[in-house]
Amino acid sequence: MAFIRKQISKENARMRLENMCARSEHCEWELKEKLKGWMISPSDAEEILSALRKARFYDDRRFASAYVRDKMMYNRWGRRKIAYGLMGKRIAREFIDEALDAVDEQAYREILLDFLRSKARAIKEGNTFEGRTRLFRAAASRGYETELVAKYIRSAVIWPDEVAEDES
Repeated sequence: MAFIRKQISKENARMRLENMCARSEHCEWELKEKLKGWMISPSDAEEILSALRKARFYDDRRFASAYVRDKMMYNRWGRRKIAYGLMGKRIAREFIDEALDAVDEQAYREILLDFLRSKARAIKEGNTFEGRTRLFRAAASRGYETELVAKYIRSAVIWPDEVAEDES
């Protein structure tokens, strides 16, 4: 079954985007994709986006900050995964760096530790080479820096009931 797109008026598109942006943060790329889907001409799309930008309905810098905060707190993502997510939304590198630099290091480490502790409880192998490898992969897939993860995995902070084994 083919999906048929319906063209909407320029004014209707602007109003829909205003409502969308009033409910949650969106970036320019997301809005452009919406306009493409509604078959709005590129010149009209640029005019709509310009008006929305002037009225501060969207701002990529503000979006990047909100995205970093939400993905870190609610999804427990690491810096690397967050950065790739923002790059996927075509956010400028300077905005990504600025938003990631604003992250409180202590809060970031607490989120990582909380994630590692909860995952460690679910790992059957425990504090063995296999268990630490599973835990490392889980944290790396969430975008946490490998050096930071490796530091915590062997510590008693994650495995309080056991002494870290030195298996190689």
